[in-house]
Amino acid sequence: MSHTDAWEPTTRLGRRTKDGEIEDMSAALNSGLPLKEPEIVDTLLPGLDDEVLDINMVQRMTDSGRRVKFRVAVVVGNRDGYVGYAEGRDDQVGGAIQKAIDIAKLNIIDVSRGCGSWECGCGLPHTVALRTTGKAGSVEVELIPAPRGLGLAAGETVRQVLSIAGIEDIWTRSSGKTRSTVNFGKATFNALKRTTEARVPDRTLDVREVIE
Repeated sequence: MSHTDAWEPTTRLGRRTKDGEIEDMSAALNSGLPLKEPEIVDTLLPGLDDEVLDINMVQRMTDSGRRVKFRVAVVVGNRDGYVGYAEGRDDQVGGAIQKAIDIAKLNIIDVSRGCGSWECGCGLPHTVALRTTGKAGSVEVELIPAPRGLGLAAGETVRQVLSIAGIEDIWTRSSGKTRSTVNFGKATFNALKRTTEARVPDRTLDVREVIE
C-alpha cells in the first residue's frame, strides 16, 4: 500500500483530490484552493523527479555550544511542464532533503511552454512561451525562447532546473553573484514562475487548458 492510500486529507483540496473530483494538477492549481499537502502532488503527479542543487552546512552558536544544521536546495518536476523549488533545514542531510522535497511539491507551478522563438515556429512546447526574468538575492536570470535543437544554453544549475521543468531549448543571460548555487536556482525558478503569471494564449495549449 502506498503512502497516498493511507493518506487522510486535512484540507478541502486534499479531500477533493482523494475523492477523485480533481483529477489533474492543472485543475488543482486552478481551483483557487491553497496547496498545503504534498500528498496531493504525489497523487496527481506520481513519479516526480527531484534534484539536489546544493547542500550547505550551517553552524550556529547556542548556550549549549555549537550546533550544526544542513541547508539543502531541491527542485522537483515531471520534466513535462511542472516544477517546484524549495530549501529545507535539518540536523541530518537526509532529513533536510526530504523536508525540501515536500516543500518544493507545495510550491509546484505549471510553466507556460511553447514555441516562442521567431527562428523556429514548430508549434511544439519545447521552450518558454515568452521572454522572462527572475531574481534572487543579487542574482538575475533571463530566459529567452530559443529555436528547437539549440539545447539548454545555460550553466549547470540553470540547466538542472530547466530540464526537470521540461524545457528543452533556451537562451539565458545571468548577472550578479552567480557562484551562489541557491540564488541561481531560485532565480531560475522565479523566472519560470513569471511565465505562469503572464500566461498568454498559445497554439500549443492542450484541450484541457483551453477548457479550464
